[in-house]
Amino acid sequence: MTTDGHDVRRARIALGHLVEPGSRDLGELVLAVGPVEALRRLRSGDVKDRLCDVASARLGAVDPYHLAEKALDRADRLGARIITPEDGEWPHQLADLVHLSRDVPDPIQRDTYPPHCIWLRGPWPLAEACERSVAVVGARASTSYGDHVAGELGYGLADRGWTVISGGAFGIDAAAHRGALAGAGCTIAVLACGIDRPYPLSHTTLFDRIAECGLLVSEWPPGADPHRRRFLIRNRVIAAATRGTVLVEASLRSGARFTLGRARELGRMVMAVPGPVTSAMSVGSHEELRVEGSVLVTGVAHVVDAVGLVGDDLAPVLRAEETPEDRLTPLQRQVLDGVRPRKILNAEEIAAIVGVSTRDARRTLPSLEQARFVTAQNGGYRLFRKSDDKNWRAQAETRGRGRLADRGVVP
Repeated sequence: MTTDGHDVRRARIALGHLVEPGSRDLGELVLAVGPVEALRRLRSGDVKDRLCDVASARLGAVDPYHLAEKALDRADRLGARIITPEDGEWPHQLADLVHLSRDVPDPIQRDTYPPHCIWLRGPWPLAEACERSVAVVGARASTSYGDHVAGELGYGLADRGWTVISGGAFGIDAAAHRGALAGAGCTIAVLACGIDRPYPLSHTTLFDRIAECGLLVSEWPPGADPHRRRFLIRNRVIAAATRGTVLVEASLRSGARFTLGRARELGRMVMAVPGPVTSAMSVGSHEELRVEGSVLVTGVAHVVDAVGLVGDDLAPVLRAEETPEDRLTPLQRQVLDGVRPRKILNAEEIAAIVGVSTRDARRTLPSLEQARFVTAQNGGYRLFRKSDDKNWRAQAETRGRGRLADRGVVP
């Protein structure tokens, strides 16, 4: 039996309503027989008992295709849209989520399969927005340090054309989103509830701004509540959709570390920002940095260097500002080491201290005097002082007039 694209789309949407996202049982079934046949078997009860029980509790006597049509109508009323893996704006990197699944009783470790449909609010095509994207995650109870770092990362990444993805929560998530919005870039909030149920409620204005300039994303239909387990489920999407994840601040038990772990399992770049060793909100970040393969980052240049294309997005090598001492030759530095701040030493004494020849000391000291590192006094030398500056300028003027006189020029 053949099926058209319309049936496939409606079947995907119905499956997204009937079973919690990530279900391994449903994911394996769809991969084996396709979404239309999977929905037929789900309706007839020709599936595993636990899958049948879950779907029956939600479906009842309702026609699943009618459920899908109602969902599409509701999306229109909300100014949203629904996409499926068959659509052009679907991020195909989400297919990697099958590799996270483990055949274990724990549903969080088992049910990691890709979504069957995604609800969106916002102008950006999702696949395009995720092509150059970085997740910025961290503690809800963040410190001012963490908020500052997350905001700077969000702004800097957006300014360079990167999408910032996070979960819309208090603390680091919100700071990263706001930073990206300030940088006039795209930011994506991946929600653990329906896109018509802003959570936390105090972020309603923030989510509206994200929907105007970026994207609100959810695997759950409108009206879905933000259950605790759903936050852990949605974290896999944040990790899979991006090129890498940055952990800004995290305590030992932070859920943000779970997202970073997912990114590590998926082979994405894993990054963490160091914090004060005395801060409980940086303990988790420091533990993650101890894991092999984790990258320490302190700013947007480091992040882009880690996730960008080789040769195109390299971070500049940080160098200390050049000092006058940096311009000295090795011999000049060695001779200068023998000069004292108060005690006046002659060239022979300085040469003996630093282990150079008297000849080298004699020919080097005048150049050090000219560069104002030493001052000639009473037949010897001492280190230059600020108070010597006036005398040095006067001597320089005298030497200049002398050179003009030698050339027959009257100053």
